[in-house]
Amino acid sequence: MKIKRILITGSILAAIIALIVFNKMTTKRGNVNSYVEVKKGPFEISVTNSGELIAEKSIDIMGPEIGMGMDQGGNRGGGGPGGGHSMRAIDLKIQDIVPEGTVVKAGDYIAQLDRSSYTNTLKDELENLKTMQNNVDMKILDTAVVLTNQRDDIKNQRYVVEEAEITLQQSKYEPPATIRQAEIALDKAKRTLDQKIKSYSLYVAQSLADLNHQKMHLSQETRLVDDLQKFLAKFTIIAPASGMIIYKKDRNGTKRKVGSTVNPFDRVIGTIPDLSTMISKVYVNEIEISKIKKGQKANIKVDAFPDKAYTGTIYTIANIGEQLPNSDSKMFEVQIRIDNPDQALRPTMTTGNKIIITTYNEAIYIPTECVQTGSDSIPFVFGKNKTKEIVKLGESNEKNIIIEKGLKVGDVIYLNAPLNSENFRVVGADLIPLIKTHK
Repeated sequence: MKIKRILITGSILAAIIALIVFNKMTTKRGNVNSYVEVKKGPFEISVTNSGELIAEKSIDIMGPEIGMGMDQGGNRGGGGPGGGHSMRAIDLKIQDIVPEGTVVKAGDYIAQLDRSSYTNTLKDELENLKTMQNNVDMKILDTAVVLTNQRDDIKNQRYVVEEAEITLQQSKYEPPATIRQAEIALDKAKRTLDQKIKSYSLYVAQSLADLNHQKMHLSQETRLVDDLQKFLAKFTIIAPASGMIIYKKDRNGTKRKVGSTVNPFDRVIGTIPDLSTMISKVYVNEIEISKIKKGQKANIKVDAFPDKAYTGTIYTIANIGEQLPNSDSKMFEVQIRIDNPDQALRPTMTTGNKIIITTYNEAIYIPTECVQTGSDSIPFVFGKNKTKEIVKLGESNEKNIIIEKGLKVGDVIYLNAPLNSENFRVVGADLIPLIKTHK
């Protein structure tokens, strides 16, 4: 039993010793691999972002223009130019649309919008138009009958006046009373004739006014029906030009397709892009946007063609940032015009964009992770020769940082902080005032 206990204890001690030796070997191997050499050469500062291809120029495919003036139930509001009426501004649903990427010719069918909001209105207005037309026709007929009767009355009254005049002439040898009666009868006949003529004139004027009023409403109703029919005809969308159909994207990135709605303030259903000039649209965060300037060059890769490389030039930079989904900071839209586009490029393709901010032909640089800072924020690196080198830093890119003072080409430094670094000798303390001055 005692021997067995001794063997177990010896095995445990051997395992512990082996583990210690393994850890030392691993640490030593890690330290060997953690050295880097200070380099000198071309140094590029860039901003890298993914983006999307769009056409620099395109023709919008628009839904019908909807103005104010009529509500959805057909009630008239304010008239438009010439007394016409426009339609209430409401969203319109896309019932049908050709697949994205379809190549069409000018005049080809593109999409159909839901007409149900206005078809009942058109039906009601057609009934109103028919009723108004019948009323005008009846008014014309009734007026013609009445005027014919009045003209006959006037003609008959003229005969009465003529007879009264003959009676007066024949009574000149009669007693004075008889003559006076004949004069009174003639006077009454003339006054009746004058009244009938005036009544006829008044009725003509009144009838014309009523008829013109009804015709005015009939004309307005005719224009309204015509506007509705022309308006509903625009619910069938046709291609304004030849080209490839690209769906419109909403601000949230959702494409407008069957079931989507088109609002009166953004009537674009899709676009027909000009593929001869292409733009890579990227969003740069508010921290880096100050580095971007119009005219800077960019290297562009298109995910669909990994073997091809393109170059571009900064074309436009947004003045106002946007809050995009899944982004905590404001993002600014930057458009990069592709210098060497080809026919393979299509809108909505994903791009990788490296915008070249600055290029140094000769710069001394090291990996960014080599740089350490203490509580005083003074930067330093650890040299292989057991030194703690104070360094003045320059600009940096995604991987490396420029060393303006404190190191020379070929110096070997630690990639990460080594063990027992508190025993390293400080070198370059004379740079500290200079570093503080430039902070």
